[in-house]
Amino acid sequence: MASDDSLSPWPGGLSDAARSVWAKHDRDMGGWLPLWRHMADSAAVAGRLWDEWLPRQVRRLVADALPDGAADARRLAVWLAATHDVGKATPAFACQVEELAGTMRRAGLDMPLYKQMPDRKYAPHGLAGQVLLQQWLTERHGWSKRETLPFTIVAGGHHGVPPTQADISNLTRYPDLLRTPRCEDVWRGVQDELLDTAAAVCGVAERLGEWRQTRLPQPVQVVLTALVIVADWIASNPDLFPYFPDGCATDPERIDTAWSRLDLPRPWQAVEPEEEPAALFAARFDLPPGAAVRPTQEEAVRLAREMPAPGLMIIEAPMGEGKTEAALAVAEIFAARSGAGGCFIALPTMATGNAMFPRMLDWLGRLPDQRAEPGAHSVFLAHSKAALNEKYTELARQGPTRIADVDRDGAEDEWRYQADERVASAELVAHHWLRGRKKGMLSSFVAGTIDQLLFAGLKSRHLALRHLAVAGKVVVIDEAHAYDTYMNSYLDRVLSWLGAYGVPVAVLSATLPARRRRELVEAYTGSTVTDTDLAQVEKADGYPLLTGAAPQAAPRMSLPAASGRGIDVRVERLDDDLDVLADRLDEELGEGGCVLVVRNTVDRAHQAAQRLRQRFGSDHVTVAHARFVDLDRVENDAALLATFGPPEKVAEAGGKRPGKHIVVASQVVEQSLDVDFDLLVSDLAPVDLLLQRMGRLHRHQRGEEQSERPARLRTARCLVTGVNWTAEVPEPVRGSRLVYRDYPLLRSLAVLEPHFAGTAQTGGTVRLPDAISPLVQAAYGSESVGPATWQEALEKARYDHEVHQSEQRVKAEDFLLDKVKKPGRALTGWVDAGVGDADDTRKGAAQVRDSRESLEVLVVQRRVDGVLTTLPWLSKNRGGLELPTDAVPPAWLARTVAASALRLPYQFGFPKVLDQAIAELEAECVPAWQTKESHWLAGELILILDENCRSRLAGYGLRYTRTDGLEVHRDN
Repeated sequence: MASDDSLSPWPGGLSDAARSVWAKHDRDMGGWLPLWRHMADSAAVAGRLWDEWLPRQVRRLVADALPDGAADARRLAVWLAATHDVGKATPAFACQVEELAGTMRRAGLDMPLYKQMPDRKYAPHGLAGQVLLQQWLTERHGWSKRETLPFTIVAGGHHGVPPTQADISNLTRYPDLLRTPRCEDVWRGVQDELLDTAAAVCGVAERLGEWRQTRLPQPVQVVLTALVIVADWIASNPDLFPYFPDGCATDPERIDTAWSRLDLPRPWQAVEPEEEPAALFAARFDLPPGAAVRPTQEEAVRLAREMPAPGLMIIEAPMGEGKTEAALAVAEIFAARSGAGGCFIALPTMATGNAMFPRMLDWLGRLPDQRAEPGAHSVFLAHSKAALNEKYTELARQGPTRIADVDRDGAEDEWRYQADERVASAELVAHHWLRGRKKGMLSSFVAGTIDQLLFAGLKSRHLALRHLAVAGKVVVIDEAHAYDTYMNSYLDRVLSWLGAYGVPVAVLSATLPARRRRELVEAYTGSTVTDTDLAQVEKADGYPLLTGAAPQAAPRMSLPAASGRGIDVRVERLDDDLDVLADRLDEELGEGGCVLVVRNTVDRAHQAAQRLRQRFGSDHVTVAHARFVDLDRVENDAALLATFGPPEKVAEAGGKRPGKHIVVASQVVEQSLDVDFDLLVSDLAPVDLLLQRMGRLHRHQRGEEQSERPARLRTARCLVTGVNWTAEVPEPVRGSRLVYRDYPLLRSLAVLEPHFAGTAQTGGTVRLPDAISPLVQAAYGSESVGPATWQEALEKARYDHEVHQSEQRVKAEDFLLDKVKKPGRALTGWVDAGVGDADDTRKGAAQVRDSRESLEVLVVQRRVDGVLTTLPWLSKNRGGLELPTDAVPPAWLARTVAASALRLPYQFGFPKVLDQAIAELEAECVPAWQTKESHWLAGELILILDENCRSRLAGYGLRYTRTDGLEVHRDN
C-alpha cells in the first residue's frame, strides 16, 4: 500500500474537471477546499488514527473480518475515509455555492442553479456517496448491490444516521441529482476518476475482488463508520487543515503539522501483571496500613487469568469487600490480553460518578504502560455536570493548546478559560479535543453515569461514536442491582453488542438475584452458551460468587472464601409514628451514638427531621437527600464522609465523630458512600436495597469488639419502619409503594419475617454477609414466601408487578437498538425512528430511565433592594455575590450560578404543571443572560428566591434552606 506521505496521484493525475470539484467553503473568509484535497486529508488522518490512536482491540475486530487480516483492515479504513465525501461530486451538492459551481461548469460539469433543484433534499451527500460507491463497485468491479451495502453504508452514515431503504429508493427516482443529464458522461467520468484515484492511492484496487466475498459483520461496520466520522471531523477543521484551492498533495508537512497540533493521546497499552494478588493490590491501591488482599479480590485475579479469553466477569460480594478494586485489577488483566485501550466505569448516579473519578485517577497513576515513551492518558468525567467538577476542570485546564471543536453538528465548545489559566500538560489530561457530549466518551479512561453506557443501546444520531467509545475499552458496571426492568432492557441490549465487539466487562453487585445473573450472561454471550450452561449459572449457590463467561466457552463459577468480616444485625419492627421514632431514639442514644434514619421519600425525610430536631435540637440532626443545589450536595457528601467515614479518612480530614448525632437521609446513602453508623432506622425497601442500607451499620471496626461505640449500640440493629404492622397483611406506606411498588416490598417483608426480633428461627438477627444471597434469591425467586394469610395479597401484587414489567419492556422497545444481525447484513436503517440526538441532559436520561422529563433550575436570591445574588451561604467566598442583570456575569461568577442547579421534584414532572412552571420561570428570565456570550447561563431557567428563601411556582410554595434543601407545599 502507498504510504500516507506519498499521496500521488493526488492531484497530479486528476483532470481539471476533477480538480474543480469543491468540498468545503468558508462563507466569511471566502476560502474553499477542493474535494480531492479533503479526500487526501481524510485518508491521511484515518491512517494516523489507525496507527496511533485506535486501540488494538478495535483493530483486531476489523482485521478478523477480512481475508488479509491487519493489512486489509488498515487499507479498508483509509479507503472508506478517502471516499466518504464522494457524494459532494454531484449537482445536488455542488450547486450550493454559485461561485464554486461556476468554476465547475467552466470545467465541463454543468448543473442547474440552486433554486432550480427543489428536490435536492433527496440526495444528501452521504447518501449520494453511498449510491456512487455502489455503482462504481457494481459497474467497474463486478460486485452485486447486496455485496456492496456493508461497505458503502459507511459513506451513507458518516453524518450520524445510516440511510434507510426508503431513502435509497427515493434517490433512485431523481438520477439528475447525481449527474446532470446533458453532461452525464462528464459527471460520471469525474466521479469514477476520483474513486479510481482513491482506490489506487489507498492500495485497495487489487483487493476489491477478494473483499467481494467478505461478509462484513455489523460491529465492524459500526466502528469503521465511527472512525470515518472522527477522521472527517478532524480533516474538516480549518485550524488544522487550512482551506486553499491548490497546494502540494505530497507535502507531508500538512498532515504532520495538523497531527502534531491535535496531539491526541495514544491509547493505553496495558502490561499484564504477573505479581501475586497481594503484591498487585499493594502496588495499585492506597490500602490502609496492615490491610490484606481479600479472598474475593484474590479469586477475581485468578479467574481472570484462567478464563480462556477476556469476557464477562460478575463479582457478587458484600458491601465493603473491595469489589471496585477487584474489578480494576481484572480490567488490567483483560486489557493486556484483549488490547483494550482504556476503561469505562459506569455508576448509578452523578454523585457516585464524582466519587469514583479521583479513585480512577489514583489507579491510573499507578498503571504501567507498554509504550516506550508513555504520554498523557486522556480522561473524562461522563455526566452533564462534569464541567462543575473541580478535579476534572483542573485537568481540563492542562492542555497547552486548544483546537476549535470540529463537531459542526454539536454544541459550542463548553470549555472557556483565560489564557493564563492554562498550564503545561500532565500525564493525565482532559484532552482539549476529546470533550463534549459526542466525543468525550472517546477518551481512554472514563468514569460516569450508567446512562452513558445505556445510550449505546438507544437509537440516536452518531450512535456509532458511542459504540466506538466502548468497543476499545474494558467496561466496569457498578451497583448492577440498582436498575429496573426498563433500564435493564437497555443494559442487556448493550451487553449483547459489547459481547459482539469482544469488549471485556466486569459487573459488580452485592445483592444480585440469580435470575438477573443468568440474564447478564445470556445477553453478553448470545447464542454461544447453551441453555444447560445458563441454567447452571442461575442455580449457582454460594456467596461471595464469581462468574466468568466468554463466548464459545462454558461459564465458570468460583466461590471465594468469606473474608471473615461478618456482623449480626438484629432486625426489629418499629411503628410508623414520629413520636414513636423520637421516643425510641431518645432511649437508644442515652449514652450517645450515631444513627442513620433512611426514608424512601424526601417528604418523609423532612417530616422526620423536623420532629427529631424538636426532640434533640438542630445541632444533633442532619439531612441528606438529592433535593439540594449541586454545590450544597457536594458539601453534604463531603461532610458525611469527613464525619462518619472510615476512621483513618475522618482523621485525615481533621474531623471528629460526634458523640450524639442523627442523619436523616433518602436513598443517597444507599450506594457507594463509605459511611458507618451505630444504629439504623430504615423505611421498608426491597430486600436488596435494605441490605445495602444495613451495609452502613458497623461498617468499620471501632475498638476491640466495637468497644468505642456506646455500650447499648455495640450490637448492630436495624429498625424497620414505614409499615402499618397492625394490618392483616402489613401495609407499606404510600410513598414507598409509589417508589418501589407493592410486590417487591411484600416479598421483602415475607423473607424478613422469620428474622424479626422475637421469632424462634433466627433469634431476630440477620447474619451479614451470609444471609445476603439467601434473602435476595428468596425475595426475587418464584417460590412462595410468607404466611398463608399473605398469599392472596402477594398473588395480586405479583400480577400487577408482572404487568408493569411487561409495560416497561414494551416501552423500552420504542427506541431500543436492534440486536446484532448476522454477518453481511448492512446497517441500513440502523437508527431509523430513533430519538435524534441523545445526550446526558435530563431529557436524554429520561430516554434510558423510565422517568418523566424533570425540570432543572438555577437557584439565586433576590434581596429586599431587588438585587440578585448567589445563595448567601455558599462556601469559598461564593455566597451573597451580586449578579449583574444588564450584562453577562463574569465567567467565574456565572459558573457559581450554574453550580447552584437544582432538580425540581416529581410534582413538577406532570405535563400541565411542567408547562406552567416553565412559562412562569421564562417570564422571570434575565435577557442579558440569554446571549451566546453567556455560556453558563444561556437557555437555563432561573428560580429566584425572595429574601426569606421562598418562592411560588405553578401552584406550589417553595422554601429552600441550607439545612433541609428544597421543601415543596401545595398552595391553598
